[in-house]
Amino acid sequence: MGRVVAMVAGVVLLVLPAALAMTWMGSAEERLVAAEQTTAQSAPAVAVAQEANEAYCTPELKQILRRVLTSCGLLGGTGGRGCQPLEAKNVATMAGSDFNALFVPMQKSGGIVQYPLGSAQLDEDAKALIERVFAERGGASYFFVVARASQDGSTEYNRALSEQRARAVMTHLHETFQDPELDRQVGLLWLGEEYAQLDPSFCAWDRSGAGGRCRPDELNRSAFLAWIECRL
Repeated sequence: MGRVVAMVAGVVLLVLPAALAMTWMGSAEERLVAAEQTTAQSAPAVAVAQEANEAYCTPELKQILRRVLTSCGLLGGTGGRGCQPLEAKNVATMAGSDFNALFVPMQKSGGIVQYPLGSAQLDEDAKALIERVFAERGGASYFFVVARASQDGSTEYNRALSEQRARAVMTHLHETFQDPELDRQVGLLWLGEEYAQLDPSFCAWDRSGAGGRCRPDELNRSAFLAWIECRL
């Protein structure tokens, strides 16, 4: 009788580890399948996000962003307003048409503030456009203001005028939103008449003061606005 009990106990001891191993392997397989399904379900969203970033934030645009943000003190600085690229070609290191082409994908989220001849004053239409574009931030980190002037007057005069136009936008942002982080978010560029004049393709953008017309001189009495989100 004792011998039979011992044999039964031995069989149990042999079978039990095998049964436990099979149970553990089955559970592990179920966990692996569940993990693969979760990864497969989340993969398209990640791929789409990466693809969107790569399509929009080209290496050329990132290069411009780094140079401009460094020039403005927004990267590698204290966040102060030090943006004075009087010769924007040296900041961008590319042709004006190529510089403008970088911003074409921002049409739906950006806008163009148009100014009267020789003026840096913002009318009510311009203020509304600035507020609307700035309020539609999404997850972006930097707000760009790129001001220009038409080819009326001297080069020095138009440099100064385009700077006044850029700073008018900044002043309105401060007065309207009173955000202490503005100086760390807003990058200003003033291009005068010398560099990256807008061509008629930008007439399709959301513009203040358009009045149904879009002549090149009117289009370039302006400040371009857009939030930009790129992983630098």
